Amino acid sequence: MANPATLTDLETPALLIDLDRLERNLDRVAEYAREHGLRLRPHTKTHKTPEIGRMQLDRGAVGLTVAKTTEAEVMLASGTPDLLVAYPVLGQKKLERLAEVARHTRVTVAFDSFEVADGLAEIAAAKGLRFGALVEANLGMNRVGLTPGSELMRLAAHVAASPQLELEGVNFYPGNVWPPDEDAESKFEQVRQGVARLREDFERAGLPLGIVSGGSSPTLFRSHEIEGLNEIRPGTYVFNDGDLVEAGHCTWDDCAASVLTTVISTPREGFGMLDGGSKTFSSDRIPGQDPPLFGRIVEVPEARIYKQNEEHGHVDFREAGERPRIGDRLRVIPNHVCVCVNLHEKMYGIRGDRVEHVWDVRGRGKLQ
Repeated sequence: MANPATLTDLETPALLIDLDRLERNLDRVAEYAREHGLRLRPHTKTHKTPEIGRMQLDRGAVGLTVAKTTEAEVMLASGTPDLLVAYPVLGQKKLERLAEVARHTRVTVAFDSFEVADGLAEIAAAKGLRFGALVEANLGMNRVGLTPGSELMRLAAHVAASPQLELEGVNFYPGNVWPPDEDAESKFEQVRQGVARLREDFERAGLPLGIVSGGSSPTLFRSHEIEGLNEIRPGTYVFNDGDLVEAGHCTWDDCAASVLTTVISTPREGFGMLDGGSKTFSSDRIPGQDPPLFGRIVEVPEARIYKQNEEHGHVDFREAGERPRIGDRLRVIPNHVCVCVNLHEKMYGIRGDRVEHVWDVRGRGKLQ
């Protein structure tokens, strides 16, 4: 079957990617990285698509970042010269698959334990390979990573002594820094001080610190304020979403992803149903939003998606000037685009009303 040529050819719900906005987002971050001398190794968790990974590489990214071994397998199709697995890899089968990936491109793994280090070294020795390694530091996120200090440095020294591992530096994720939270500035300062401590510790120990890898989409354009940080791994910036808009990090005009839906019912005056619910958008809510909503309708932003079931989006149109009718098509910008993308099999790259690309979301569901 031929690919759809225009929006009217698409069945709904359909995940749309505005190509003009996508390209603008990619260009903006690529230019920022160049301007400040930062390595850009973007996380593919948002787009999950090798073709968009290729677009990032073509704009100067040094490589791509993934979370899981199966995602690394998918992203080989981008032609990336470098993959960072920013997640501890444990288990023989995962390690064997990762070793196969490493036969096709350079692979670096970020981790925070001797157990992961030794597993990587063992499989590398067995397969005649060598992995890059970033030791994971906890600079306030309190998820994975070791607090800067003696334990982290013991792990770094252990990695440096392994013939199968190349210690490249450190990795961290400042996802706890979420402006405009009132304590965001103090958390950002904690990150700055943490990086300074890491640099001092590595220099004192005489260990290589070629890469200090960090960053997130909320802190993206402040990365140059963290002295010593030389690599950034933003993910959500490619599409942006309601979370980032509501937090003041971008505008609705920067949001490249939306879901085309159809009004399937208007059972009560002023209310309607969309043919997309939690299986289409996810059930994620925007932090602090009261009352909570489940996306923004582009054509009628005054409308409120106030509830979701698996296949139904409940919409209050009472504040909208012109109330949609059954059969009308509406585009919805999701709250959390990364999870939304993971729910869809395909993305449709559009320019205006024309469909230029149909991308398989090859990284969806790659949890192992």
